[in-house]
Amino acid sequence: MAILDRWTIDFVSSSVEQTTRLGVRLGELLQVHDLVCLSGELGAGKTALARGIGRGWGSGLRVTSPTFTLVNEYPRLADGRILYHIDCYRLEAAVDQMTAGLEDILFGSGAVMVEWPERIETLLPEDRLWIALTYVSETRRKLRISATGERSAELLEDFKKSAFGV
Repeated sequence: MAILDRWTIDFVSSSVEQTTRLGVRLGELLQVHDLVCLSGELGAGKTALARGIGRGWGSGLRVTSPTFTLVNEYPRLADGRILYHIDCYRLEAAVDQMTAGLEDILFGSGAVMVEWPERIETLLPEDRLWIALTYVSETRRKLRISATGERSAELLEDFKKSAFGV
């Protein structure tokens, strides 16, 4: 793992299982109003990471990519709080973004993870954790995690401690 600064870290995951486990570590730390953006091409590992985040959040439901439904909801078993999972792959025009009702979710009372966030970047709150995943090989994925606000920087610090002990 390379700590680039307080706001950014880079590391390589060596397997789907490791990517999922890292997601679990992050999901355990999420709080209501946290926003996690998962960016990367098809096959980069976004869904594996999201699956782990949902498990760490404490949902009893299996996390799947909401490509055709746009939004999935994952209630936490402990308290019923919702982790929203938005997939913006099919959103192309500004009118799609506006009519989807995403602002209610993004500024609502749950935690949120967004796949293909670059498609709705103008709608996103400033304070967010942005995870860029890059395909390296059949088993390896590079992850760059960047925080853009005080809460996301705190979340990144906690994640570094939880996942890497630093």
